[in-house]
Amino acid sequence: MNICGLQKLTLLDYPEHVACTVFLGGCNFRCPYCHNYDLVTGNVASVIDEKDFFDFILLRKGRLDGVAITGGEPCLSPELPEFMKKIREAGYKVKLDTNGSCPDVLRLIISQKLADYIAMDIKNSPEKYAVTIGCRNVDLSAVRESVEILKDCDTEYEFRTTVVEELHRAEDFEQIGAWLKGADRYYLQAFSDSDAVPFAGFHAPSAEKMHEYVRISRKFIPNSSLRGV
Repeated sequence: MNICGLQKLTLLDYPEHVACTVFLGGCNFRCPYCHNYDLVTGNVASVIDEKDFFDFILLRKGRLDGVAITGGEPCLSPELPEFMKKIREAGYKVKLDTNGSCPDVLRLIISQKLADYIAMDIKNSPEKYAVTIGCRNVDLSAVRESVEILKDCDTEYEFRTTVVEELHRAEDFEQIGAWLKGADRYYLQAFSDSDAVPFAGFHAPSAEKMHEYVRISRKFIPNSSLRGV
């Protein structure tokens, strides 16, 4: 397992849990506003050996209660299911972040009860997906399949969108809302710039726009909320 980063303590990445966050390399999207773009190519060297990681979490029993797995796109790693199984066997809850492009992996993880919580990114309305993820060709059918898998599963989950002033408009949230209708919960979080973002020129929407977008979302998904606003 190519563990490209480890945040030893987080109170934010796994809702209502004290956790650590594991960053895995590699992604099939090229979102121009990505905060983890150095992980996208998968060329980042491992920063921690898998054995050392498990030694770390075993030493933290009683102080940590969960592990959040993010990327990159974790579901591209063939070792992911076994890695998650080992974390659960060590006595920890597991949260998985995904872009939803690997529905077969997602289905396997759910069927084997390897995740306690799954967060799936919804990048934009379907017609603007390609430009938002920086890919000319996108298999949106895979993303749509993952949405339905989560909506029908027993595992706790959320959908979330990072909102960028230059990429999102009110009509996009009308379309996203209709797409996700029936979902358990949906979060909107404003883009935050940093040196890790690969392209300049992106900004967070105003608080007023964020509140407008969540009002639109609540017409379709009553449990829609703003995160970090």
